[in-house]
Amino acid sequence: PSERKRFYQNVSISQGEGGFEINLDHRKLKTPQAKLFTVPSEALAVAVATEWDSQKDTIKFYTMHLTTLCNTALDNPTQRNKTQLIRAAVKFLETDTVCYRVEEPAALVELQKNEWDPVVAWAEKRYNVAIGSSTSILGPNIPDSTKETFVSHLASYNMWALQGIEYVITQLKSLILSMGLIDRHITVEKAVLLSRLEEEYQIRRWGSVEWAHDYDLCELRARAAAGTLFVHLCSESSTVKHKLLQD
Repeated sequence: PSERKRFYQNVSISQGEGGFEINLDHRKLKTPQAKLFTVPSEALAVAVATEWDSQKDTIKFYTMHLTTLCNTALDNPTQRNKTQLIRAAVKFLETDTVCYRVEEPAALVELQKNEWDPVVAWAEKRYNVAIGSSTSILGPNIPDSTKETFVSHLASYNMWALQGIEYVITQLKSLILSMGLIDRHITVEKAVLLSRLEEEYQIRRWGSVEWAHDYDLCELRARAAAGTLFVHLCSESSTVKHKLLQD
């Protein structure tokens, strides 16, 4: 269900044998597959607990992106291993949003060049790879060496962080923008804007259904921000010294 009546008063976290747990009153939170909801870092536990504590009369599960990501990491419903996760992420390079360019109209061609070229250039320098762009429907010809470099880089992340990275990539439809965001080269707002560049261009030209556009924009920002935070918290070895959830 997308919503459920709130059935608890207090949210807290505690440390168990497998990591940090979320308590709803005296109940231990469970995953959809009925596994004990246990996360690897205290900071992530606090963030998830904050999601549950911020729910009002009804629990709106579709707003709880960190909880959803944790459930995916714990249950692994697609039963993929680390190698499969990495390959799926790198495969996005072949259809990366910022690598597909239009040939017309001239204003959009210029906009893509001005906005996308700098982030592609950053990625090429940051990872010492060749990426490029193309106006062909087949997309750019990404060298195998570039793909292998990204495979090696992503292998440095743990399984939890990789789940978050893939989530961000699927939101932005771009490995390049996602790595720029996770590496703190660009902000969430900038990453989302660049991922929607053609749509934003058309909206400025023709107008939009205002509420629908604003909702989609805010929702995409929320998902991209949550995924990025998830990656950082899953890569963080230190713990939060002071509990953030207090009366």
